[in-house]
Parts: sequence; C-alpha cells; structure tokens
Amino acid sequence: MKFLLDVNLSPDWLAEFSNRDMEAVHWSQIGDIRATDETIMQFAHENDYIVFTHDLDFGTMLAATNASSPSVIQIRVQDVSPQSLATRFFTAVNQFRDELISGALIVIDARRDRVRILPLKK
Repeated sequence: MKFLLDVNLSPDWLAEFSNRDMEAVHWSQIGDIRATDETIMQFAHENDYIVFTHDLDFGTMLAATNASSPSVIQIRVQDVSPQSLATRFFTAVNQFRDELISGALIVIDARRDRVRILPLKK
C-alpha cells in the first residue's frame, strides 16, 4: 500500500509512515499545492495510491463518479496532527487493509471508524 497525503495534512505525517516502513508521499512533494482535488484523485488512481485527507470533497467525488478507486481515508476530527491521531489512524489501516487494497472509503471521526466499499452505492 502506498499513501498520498493531501495538502491539508502536515508533512510531519511522513515520519509516522516511515517509522512503520510504509510508503507515503505528501502532495506538495510531487504536485502543485494549488492543484484541484480532481487532479490529486486522478494521480492517485493512475499511480495506485490511497488518498489520506481531511477534506470531505474526496468522499463526495467517489460518490458522484461511482469510482472504484482510489481508496480514500478521510479524517473528520479537529486535531489531525500525527501526535494526536497516528495510533488510531494506523490501527484503522491495519484493520481495513483488505478493503483499502480492493477499494474503500474509510472515515475516521470522533466516535468511530467506518468503511464503505467502492463503488459507493447511491
């Protein structure tokens, strides 16, 4: 699994991925930080990345396009720092590993983690 971190998340997350021997790149390292969400999703799809974001638009795009990839992990909490969220995030990644590989939207909010298999049914 490879992860593409959206610009709305700190590059500090990269150390957390590295500490777990997981491949990750921050969008600012490979693309224009003003790129559209559609551009980021297209890149992730073409290059087999899982998108990690704090932006609700990525889930909306999956639903609107009936896409089966890329997988998206959407964080819906106030504090998205790795210090606050890393343990919970990586627990969810491990728990939903098969779903992420096959195509899924994972939502991590203040109370629970949810998984929806792609394509999203209307």
